[in-house]
Amino acid sequence: MSRRIGIFGTSGMAREAGDIAWALNLEPVFIARDEAERRECGFSHQVILEQDVLDYTAMPFVIGIGENSIRRAIAERFKESLRFTNLVHPSATFGFSQREAIDRGKGIVVAAGTRFTSGISVGDFCIFNQNTTIAHDCVVESYVHVAPGANVSGNVHLKSGCWVGAGAVVNQGSYAKKRVVGENATIGSGAVVIRDCEANAVYAGVPAKRIK
Repeated sequence: MSRRIGIFGTSGMAREAGDIAWALNLEPVFIARDEAERRECGFSHQVILEQDVLDYTAMPFVIGIGENSIRRAIAERFKESLRFTNLVHPSATFGFSQREAIDRGKGIVVAAGTRFTSGISVGDFCIFNQNTTIAHDCVVESYVHVAPGANVSGNVHLKSGCWVGAGAVVNQGSYAKKRVVGENATIGSGAVVIRDCEANAVYAGVPAKRIK
């Protein structure tokens, strides 16, 4: 019988996290916010309520919710009472010693086809979605989401809570000065970042410009 893992959420991101679990021979147990969400999700797999989650502390947990602020809130709420683990798809690839660096974190979700090279620092509760690439000597702080097909070049610093949209490109920085995407910044899908991005701002276009 497969081991179980708790996955907060019942939406598409949670189901994708469940796919990673199945690929690792783990049985996902999804966690709904309330009874209404449990009824609406229509899962055939086990779904429990968030209010009952402390009855399941024997199993590890991840947060399958793409919205960074919600993921942060759940992590803060349960960080002392639950054991958060990483969920890494077996098709993800890693440069020298990079997998060990990922394993030192917690709550990290790495989807199919993701590629990390080497020298990359990763914080807790990040999501690296399908077919993303993270190049050498990047710093990725906690609660970051890199959406499907995004490419982050070398010497980039993604600050806490930022979002890099699907198919976006963040061009490289340098050893002397990393390219910075500020805290809680949003990089729109398909954008190409060639300059630093300010905190709490939205960028879009080629090249990316602040639009909000």
